[in-house]
Amino acid sequence: MTDATFKPTIYLKAGCPFCLKVRLFLLEAGQLDQACLREFVPGDDEETTIRELLAPAVETVTFPTAELTPGRFTTESDAIVAHFANLAGVDPDVLPTYRSYLDGVYKGMQSLFRENLQLKKQAESA
Repeated sequence: MTDATFKPTIYLKAGCPFCLKVRLFLLEAGQLDQACLREFVPGDDEETTIRELLAPAVETVTFPTAELTPGRFTTESDAIVAHFANLAGVDPDVLPTYRSYLDGVYKGMQSLFRENLQLKKQAESA
């Protein structure tokens, strides 16, 4: 596949707030058709397939993960949003639904995510 025919692929986990952030941006910015989305429900067969596909390409398999250009992967939701915002010439900060998600639900989810990581570290050291 040449660069001209390449379509970025974004791997998403259902229920993941970081994945929802990317999907919401793409939807509101009118960029959903610019990428192939591969989503799985945790625990299904597609998850195993996707994890096996990504393992050789990224240091740690996390979601979202995107292959933005052939062989170039990123696991950072902000980098994925920035890539598509740049392509579309869209400032994510002016998208009202995206901003509302980031300033509301997402902010709370980030707090819970950090707390969960901290609790896991404490449990491992106990």
